[in-house]
Amino acid sequence: MKVHLVDGTYELFRAHFGAFPATAPDGRSVGALRGLLQTLLALLRQDDVTHVAVAFDHVIESFRNDLFDGYKTGEGTSEELLAQFDPAEIATEALGIVTWPMTEFEADDAIATAAVRFADDPRVEQVVICSPDKDLMQVVRGERIVSLDRRREILTNEAGVVEKFGVPPESIPDYLALVGDSADGIPGVPRWGAKSASTLLARYGNIEAIPDSELLWDVKVRGAKSMAGTLAEHRADAALYKELATLRLDVPLAESLDDLEWKGARQTAFSNLCDELGFGQLRSAPTRWVE
Repeated sequence: MKVHLVDGTYELFRAHFGAFPATAPDGRSVGALRGLLQTLLALLRQDDVTHVAVAFDHVIESFRNDLFDGYKTGEGTSEELLAQFDPAEIATEALGIVTWPMTEFEADDAIATAAVRFADDPRVEQVVICSPDKDLMQVVRGERIVSLDRRREILTNEAGVVEKFGVPPESIPDYLALVGDSADGIPGVPRWGAKSASTLLARYGNIEAIPDSELLWDVKVRGAKSMAGTLAEHRADAALYKELATLRLDVPLAESLDDLEWKGARQTAFSNLCDELGFGQLRSAPTRWVE
């Protein structure tokens, strides 16, 4: 079997910016919700999709905001979209999908925890992380755990991570710490670019193993002296950024692999939800039903 783990927050944002606007009978904006349900229903129609879970950032902030003031927040996110977060969780539950709303942790942490846990089950052929998020590339393992960009239909295995970033999955947190990640508010180390960072990490594996002096580097990169100087100066910052970029694998998820089996939408709950939101065209869309 395959296990599909969906980044619900990403899908909700994608639907908000990419789907047609929609309004519920009570006047609420529900375009992102409709787009989310449509993409999940499309996923559930695939023959190889049997075990599914969706993770959401119930709140944008997490424990990482306590570690670094500059880490991402919900600031700048439209109220129209934020108002659809809670209903999105209700919608996926009505669809009969295991739903993980994250508060202390992030959705990515839940997905990473589940991916590593279920990949160890001998019944699982492959864990498919349905998200293009580069953070999640750090838990890709061979062909066992892969990342799927459903919008562009790009499947990334471990070799694909190396091809794209120049480093193996386990070095992705180090890479993001050095280069920075604007989406998460991680500034990176000054003068460190993607190419030089990947070159040095491909050689040394992690930040801690990179010598302070460029004279000890046995790979050549442009601007080596200034890079070594800024890294020596910002070692503590780099360690913090790496901690921020490292996904947690200890999220307390209660569900077992068997719990993730999709048995069908909850007919009463889903039908009532469609009526409430004005999604009449989706009322009969699920291919399987339970009560």
